[in-house]
Formats: sequence, structure tokens, C-alpha cells
Amino acid sequence: MKRRAFLIGMSIAAPLAFFHRTAQVLATSPTTIKRLEKPHTAWRKIISPETYKILFEEHTEPPGSSELNHEYREGTYICAACYLPLFESQHKYDSATGWPSFTQPIAGHIGTKKDFQLIIPRTEYHCARCGGHQGHVFNDGPKPRGERWCNNGLALEFIVHSESLPALRG
Repeated sequence: MKRRAFLIGMSIAAPLAFFHRTAQVLATSPTTIKRLEKPHTAWRKIISPETYKILFEEHTEPPGSSELNHEYREGTYICAACYLPLFESQHKYDSATGWPSFTQPIAGHIGTKKDFQLIIPRTEYHCARCGGHQGHVFNDGPKPRGERWCNNGLALEFIVHSESLPALRG
């Protein structure tokens, strides 16, 4: 009987969670970042199909697949679509999750929203400029902040400190 009640409950909860997830509005922290009004068809022309799926269809790459997992040089991680700087290398750490992880983003460069895709609510984050999906933030990171900003590697590009950051793409 418990199994039947669980299955009935899930058949009701899943559609409600989906509706609630799609009804959420992207919330950004106070920022001076101007939001781009670029259609997804334009992004599709300038980024790879795999990157497009992650950034604009909110897919997730397989764990352990990103070269950025092993990147520990000094530099900046930028959005793979619009090139907005999102993370500094001093905030990257090995979370042993299979995805590049950071203790904090660059202030004002990230927007968040609730994600109910797995029924249990999570906090999803996006580039504040182009809205591209980056990953999820969890409260199991190292001290002092306790945050783990778990990012898709394909959603980022790494620019080593000795090179100039590219101009923002719009």
C-alpha cells in the first residue's frame, strides 16, 4: 500500500513541480550587468551544439568529461557564450564530483532560480548577461562560505592570467 500511495503522489507531484519550475523567473543579485536580448537562434550559430544544449536547453554534461576539472593555473573562467567573467581561479577547488567547482562566483555576474527538475528543489545558476545555464549551487562546499558552485565545463572557457580577456560577445 505504501508503494501505491507513493506512486500516486509522485504522479501528481511531478507535473506540479514541472509547472512550478517553468514558472520561476530568473532572479539576479544586484548588478550593473546589462542583460542581452539575443535570440537563441543567434547563439546556436556561434557555439557548438553540445555547448548550446547545456547553456540554453539546461542539459548537464557527463561527470568527469571536462578538461577544466584539471585546470589549476591562475586565470579567469568566462561564460562560453557571451564571455562574461564568472569565476576567478583562486576560488576553484576539487570537489571530487566530476564537474569544475568553485567556492564563489564573481559578484553580480550570476543569476539564480529554483530548479524542480529532480522534484527536490535545487538552486540553478545562470550567466547574468546572456542567461546561459551554468550549473547548480549546493551548501556542501568548503569553509568559510560552505558553497559549491558546480559548473558544466562546456559552459565555461578558461583564460590564463597572462592573456587578456576577450571582448564581451553580444
